[in-house]
Amino acid sequence: METDIAKIRNIGIVAHIDAGKTTTTERILFYTGKIHKHGDVHDGNTTTDFMVQERERGITIQSAAITCEWKGCSINIIDTPGHVDFTMEVERSLRVLDGAVCVFCAVGGVQPQSETVWRQADRYSVPRIAFVNKMDRMGADFGRVVEELRSKLGANACPVELPLGKEEAFKGVVDLIRMKAIVYDEASDGKKFVESEVPTELRDDALLARAELVEKVADLDEEVMEPFLENGDLTADELVPAIRRATIAGKMVPVLCGTSLRDKGVQPLIDAICDWLPSPAERPPVEATDLKSGEKTVRRQDASELLTALVFKIATDPYVGRLFFVRVYGGVLKKGANAFNPRTKKRERIMKIVRLFADDRIETDELCAGDIGAVVGLKDCTTGDTLCAEMKPCHLERITAPQSVMFMAIEPKSSADKDKLVESMKALAAEDPTCRFREDPETGQTILSGMGELHLEILVDRLKREFKCAANTGKPMVSYQETVTAAARKDFAFDRELAGKRHAVTLTVEVRPLERGKGRSVLLSRDFKNAVPDKHLQECVEQGLSDGIATGVLARYPMTDIEAECTGVSGFDPEASDEVAFRSAAVMGFREAAEAASPEFLEPIMKLEIVTPPESVGEVLGDLNGRRGSVLDMEQRGDMQTIRARVPLSKLFGYSTAIRSLTKGRASYSMEPDKFEVAPPAVRSEILES
Repeated sequence: METDIAKIRNIGIVAHIDAGKTTTTERILFYTGKIHKHGDVHDGNTTTDFMVQERERGITIQSAAITCEWKGCSINIIDTPGHVDFTMEVERSLRVLDGAVCVFCAVGGVQPQSETVWRQADRYSVPRIAFVNKMDRMGADFGRVVEELRSKLGANACPVELPLGKEEAFKGVVDLIRMKAIVYDEASDGKKFVESEVPTELRDDALLARAELVEKVADLDEEVMEPFLENGDLTADELVPAIRRATIAGKMVPVLCGTSLRDKGVQPLIDAICDWLPSPAERPPVEATDLKSGEKTVRRQDASELLTALVFKIATDPYVGRLFFVRVYGGVLKKGANAFNPRTKKRERIMKIVRLFADDRIETDELCAGDIGAVVGLKDCTTGDTLCAEMKPCHLERITAPQSVMFMAIEPKSSADKDKLVESMKALAAEDPTCRFREDPETGQTILSGMGELHLEILVDRLKREFKCAANTGKPMVSYQETVTAAARKDFAFDRELAGKRHAVTLTVEVRPLERGKGRSVLLSRDFKNAVPDKHLQECVEQGLSDGIATGVLARYPMTDIEAECTGVSGFDPEASDEVAFRSAAVMGFREAAEAASPEFLEPIMKLEIVTPPESVGEVLGDLNGRRGSVLDMEQRGDMQTIRARVPLSKLFGYSTAIRSLTKGRASYSMEPDKFEVAPPAVRSEILES
């Protein structure tokens, strides 16, 4: 049955690891009646953490989609991971969502991964509401978290609730819009609650907070400015739609509070999702590129538009095979119909469509504009592909995956399993764009790359359990990169006889460094194109330059932040200057130019946040110094000290054991990739000698 697009909410639950995303999702499903008994992360029985590895470790690894109903709205929820190794799951989820609930720990506040997911949401202009969770914890401070939202994230954070009680005495919330106190009954798992007048001891604070809220909303929304100036206040009926308009416009972030684990404050959060986060129809039209003209076009999020859908994730289901998660932006995706894939320029038959309920599926005949679901049976589709109408094909912007920072050698237990291992890794790489594998041409080893130790561990575990493909693995190693620090130019003459035929041409290749983080660029100068108008030969040169960049010149690591350009050609012989000559001359010319351009290694640097007892600060700082770490700042939070530092990834292997030993198990830490930097001479020598 088609749902009114105005009643659809596509939202993500995003946060730092252990802020309570999965628990909050579980309570939303419980209160909306989707499940009749809520699970808990520590019991390993939550609905959205259905993978064996998730339940064993108590963390979210894959984003899970699930649908529930609340007050006439159909809410499609994606529960995302918080661990930095699985940040790609957050990236591709935010790419297709219309709104987000950002969960913050009332004790930890704005933590490193909170900042990362906030920047990701900024990139896609996703409207947000904030939920300050764990208000029952010792050291919980609602006011401090709101200030951190403003100072660290630059958010116009506006509390719409105040906590009722503190830490263990937390029992509910004060609704600033209706000026009511809500106290939850723990015996009913929070299903029952009592509304009353705001307690006398909190009334002054609540009136002040409401006045600030009303004033901010009036400043942001012209429609309520006049009644505010006339009356000096706004009614609840005026405030709610005004907050909605300001939130959807990205001008404000409403802040709520509660404790999901103790069943307090979740129902107002669901109300806020329906009241203040946008429907697909309220989001800007999606921008696409017309396949024929190459020009930008827009598609309204409406069922009457031509079909436009994005494949944002692929998963393997043991019963139905490959599931292709899709977000439909325009038109209707129908079972039995054809959809056009502009990347492959082929039709895809839509064999089966399902709506998602974590690891359960419900078949449906169609997905309309605004819907999120999954398709079964696509033949040649990858993450980021567009499905569209063949009469007017277009492609949406693809989802880009971050660079891998760690790798390990992997081999089958027996030679008979080699093909099975390769096919299994292909399936994993199709599901997870940050999982990459390649064969080292020098050693013949298969190299598996990922985003960190945990990511690699999970990949190997999945190979064993899901794909029944046991493998031997080497020790995880840092995925260094190479770059150049100067410009250089070389003429390379390739002239060889291969299989009785001469191949010869001379190319001029220039390499230049790019700004850190700019990636790689391959160019052909106008002079070269004029001298060699043959498009096929031009493609051979581009391929040769790309191959040279991919294999590096120091230790076979891929190169980055480099621009390679073929600027000239000489010795052109129509008989001998063929594709073999051009490609070989490009590869070898690039190598000579890169070797002359002061090549260096780049090592990944991580941002580290450590929360430790004050008496252990000296030991932690001394250990960081020994790991080539640099301390950025320190901050006292309650009775714990927070240390922020930058440390090379190569020095963080086994850090969890070390930090527990230094602090008698009382400290915790989290990290996220920062950037790549030129490795010092000692590290360079160590890499070259290994």
